[in-house]
Amino acid sequence: MERKHWLSIWYFVAAFVAITMIQYWMEARHSETIAYSEFKKLLVAKKVHDVSIGDGVISGKLTAEGLEGLLPAAKLQEMKKGGGGDHPFVTVAVNDPELVADLEKSGAAFGGVAQNKWLSTIISWVLPAVIFFALWSFFAKRMGQAQGGLLAIGKSKARVYLQKQTGVTFQDVAGIDEARDELMEVVDFLKNPERYRKLGGKIPKGVLIVGAPGTGKTLLAKAVAGEAGVPFLSLSGSEFVEMFVGVGAARVRDLFKQAEKMAPSIVFIDELDALGKARGFGSMGGHDEREQTLNQLLVEMDGFDTNSGVIILAATNRPEILDPALLRPGRFDRHVAIDRPDVKGRLAILKVHTRDVPLAEDANLEAVAGRTPGFAGADLANLVNEATLLAAKKDRPGVTMGDFEAALDRIVTGLEHKNRVMNPKEKEVVAYHEAGHALVAECRPSADRVTKISIIPRGIAALGYTQQAPTEDRYLLRKTELLERLDVLLGGRVAEELVFHDVSTGAQDDLQRATDMARHMVTQYGMSDALGLATYESPRNQTLLGVQQLPEARVYSESTAQGIDAEINRLLLEAKARVAATLNERRPSLEALAKLLLEKEVVDRAALERLFAPTAMAKS
Repeated sequence: MERKHWLSIWYFVAAFVAITMIQYWMEARHSETIAYSEFKKLLVAKKVHDVSIGDGVISGKLTAEGLEGLLPAAKLQEMKKGGGGDHPFVTVAVNDPELVADLEKSGAAFGGVAQNKWLSTIISWVLPAVIFFALWSFFAKRMGQAQGGLLAIGKSKARVYLQKQTGVTFQDVAGIDEARDELMEVVDFLKNPERYRKLGGKIPKGVLIVGAPGTGKTLLAKAVAGEAGVPFLSLSGSEFVEMFVGVGAARVRDLFKQAEKMAPSIVFIDELDALGKARGFGSMGGHDEREQTLNQLLVEMDGFDTNSGVIILAATNRPEILDPALLRPGRFDRHVAIDRPDVKGRLAILKVHTRDVPLAEDANLEAVAGRTPGFAGADLANLVNEATLLAAKKDRPGVTMGDFEAALDRIVTGLEHKNRVMNPKEKEVVAYHEAGHALVAECRPSADRVTKISIIPRGIAALGYTQQAPTEDRYLLRKTELLERLDVLLGGRVAEELVFHDVSTGAQDDLQRATDMARHMVTQYGMSDALGLATYESPRNQTLLGVQQLPEARVYSESTAQGIDAEINRLLLEAKARVAATLNERRPSLEALAKLLLEKEVVDRAALERLFAPTAMAKS
């Protein structure tokens, strides 16, 4: 429970105790309570006067002599010094027919009192409660609690940022130029709306930003707000839905009211899939709380006027599960897809993240960008941070290229286990295995160049690795290039078999990747002469989260399945034969590289070129 809620609870407990004490004080009125029999004795003794007979209660005053025996001597002495001779008393009335006669005999003045219970209750209970509640409301507003508690459970939790508070502009966004240009138009809509209205154009209601995790969706939305200089209301899709039914819909209504009051403004909903999942997808019925919240969002997006200057931005990495009603024109009119950056984009991102990082003279950001294909903006930011931490750990004045390489190895292959004990035989097998990969890669014209070979265990299960860096980003691969990649994958297994006349379990991952590649060539790419141009499997596209979709049911015959298996096996056997021929031909180079690995454990590109230079190894 939040601290402000605990403060409210303790306040009301203290208020209840205070009201109870006030009630007790008002009922007591500092009177002495005496028994009725004692009252009759004092009445006969003429020590009672100013008697008031009420409903079940008799009150009056006692003389100083009448107090003797009722109060302690010290208190009586104190009263006499203070000059107080009379003291109020109260007693419970009984059914006494002789009371009036006794009062007349004593000569005491007496009378009846008509009591108003409602007025007494109001004065003793209701009035103090109203006062305490008014004080609580006042202090709650002063402390910012006016929107807390159950009274404001339907209020939007959106965080409002102004231009200076976002701290992000388009200068902080790099590597996604097309998406940035698309959203710069949104900034122009907010700054110059009349330019579009005079021609009858309507400002887009919503812009959906789609991209893999870490590609800069939230950063881009903040940059839009920072450039436009308008209020930026930011919240996550999960913040709408809570355990109380109807809360999500109420928060959606309140969010749009806030946005229209602040117009022109931008509303940003991060992780829209938490709120906008397709209705009927995994829900328990039409009255599901999440569906009610989504319905309210759809209604609000239809209801507000585009000329009010409110634009809805949303981001998601799961567009495949969004409700179609959200994606139609009139709601999210524009879809901006953010892909992983290419080599130029990665270089621009690295320059942004190293603006405040001192770099050594040998730090080459272009080389780092070339060695990080598939890295998103968040990955590159993490790479720069890891390299900076390594440089600071070694007390260097700037980040060196070695720091970048060490950080890249740690991110890609895992933590280095230098103290892991391997027996000499296993270490030799790993050395020949990695040497086989590297040698085959160097002998294939279109294969990616080898940058580093290591037989130091890393990560959870990797006993060694051969690192390759593409010379450029590739979007299409020819059949010959795929076949050469098959050769590189099988280089380690064939080298083990050639040298030791035995095989190990170390090639499991290589064989899995080679089998998948051969299967795709046969069933999806039409690269089999025996099976022709037909495709036999739908591509299992990965989602933006990297999770593969389930394959569809097989739609071909058993004889075709046997033909597919035969073609996959043929491709793998032919690749194995080519690799064996290469390694037999270059056996001295394989032996030399394996011995160098056993000696140094890590061989970089420069050492590899020096080793192979005397042989003048030609590409084949």
